[in-house]
Parts: sequence; structure tokens; C-alpha cells
Amino acid sequence: MNVTLTRKIAALTIAASAAIAPVAASTSASASQPTAKTSTFTAQVWADNWFALYVNGKKVGQDSVPITTERSFNSESITFTATYPLTIGIQGKDYTENGSGLEYIGTAKQQIGDGGLIAQIRDNKTGKIVAATNGSWKTLVLNEAPLNPTCVTSSNPLTDCKSSTTSEPKNWSAASYSTKGWSNASVYTAAEVGVKEGYNDISWDSSAKLIWGPDLKLDNSILFRTTVTKK
Repeated sequence: MNVTLTRKIAALTIAASAAIAPVAASTSASASQPTAKTSTFTAQVWADNWFALYVNGKKVGQDSVPITTERSFNSESITFTATYPLTIGIQGKDYTENGSGLEYIGTAKQQIGDGGLIAQIRDNKTGKIVAATNGSWKTLVLNEAPLNPTCVTSSNPLTDCKSSTTSEPKNWSAASYSTKGWSNASVYTAAEVGVKEGYNDISWDSSAKLIWGPDLKLDNSILFRTTVTKK
């Protein structure tokens, strides 16, 4: 092999090594990045009348009794896995027979219903409550009816009762969504909500409060959100 050819091969070898080195360093740095640790949680929820639970933008469970059920009072325990920080979203709905906002339509019990929701979430490893509904949760009322409560005596409430409806925001339960413009939840007592079946099946932490929108009777569909850092 002549000297010129030997020098060319050596030069090519050095260039190839220099090109590969940054890739190897990059791969090594990427591999050293810590992965988020997944934890297991249990959520306990009671709602008048229905709810769906979201964590970090994903639905992890919902009330087992459909919202179309006129009298639906029950508690649920939902186990899920997620990584901190937690963006917790709950969609709560009060039963209404139709867009009028009334229930028991056409009977002697025709009336405006009321809502209410309470929830607590426990980190199963530590046993600690890491989230509980209270007045700091953000809320957005999607449906309010009837806006004219005197229509409760109407024989044609679907025509006579007025309502207000806001579309559900896209990706509202995702961490990236901003709740700017949302209101704080209103806190109610058990007597004000009129808690029923299922509520006493759970031992509620003192930090967990019954919440809803600003109007316990007229607010029929509500979104709730909070964020939890690791405790």
C-alpha cells in the first residue's frame, strides 16, 4: 500500500469517529433522563346525580348509574394510575328531564332539582389524601336552567322555561388548558345539598367539602378542576 493511500484511509477514519461521537454522547444523555414515576390512586366520589372523573386529560372513570336515571344517588370508588403533578377534572351533572331544567314533569312533584358533589383522592402508597373538593377548585357552568324559575308550574315547561348553555371547551381536562375566567367552586353543607343514598358509605376526610356552582338548583352541568403537586 502506498503512503498516499494510507494517509487517506487514516483521515477518513478520524472523520468518521468525530461524526459518531456526538451521537453517542447524545444517546447517553437521553438515556440518563429520569422517567416520571407512576403512582396508584383511589378516588371516592359522591354526586347528585352523575359525574365523570378525568386525570391529566384522560377519563379514568365515571358514575356507574346513567344520568338518564331519575333518582341516582350513589358513591363510587375508582382506582387509577398517574404521574405527578395531577390535573384533576370532574364533570358533574344534575338530572333534568329535558332542557327545561325540571324533573318529575307532569306529576304533582314537578320541580327544579338540585345538585352537589364531593370527592377525595388518596395516594395508595402513602395512604394520604392528596386532593379533596373544596372552594379552591375552579368551575365552569355549562348549563343553567330554568333561568325563569316561575316556569316550574308550567304545563309546557320545555317551551316556557328558559336556559343557558355553553359548549364544553376542547381539552378542558388537560394540564395545558388554562382555567382563566373560571370561578371558584361554591361550598355547601350536607343539609343544603340534601345528601342521600351512598353519601354515608364513605368516611369523608374533614378537608373534603360538598361543592357545586353558584346556584345549587339552577346549575345543571358543571366542570370542576384542580391541580395537585406531590405531597
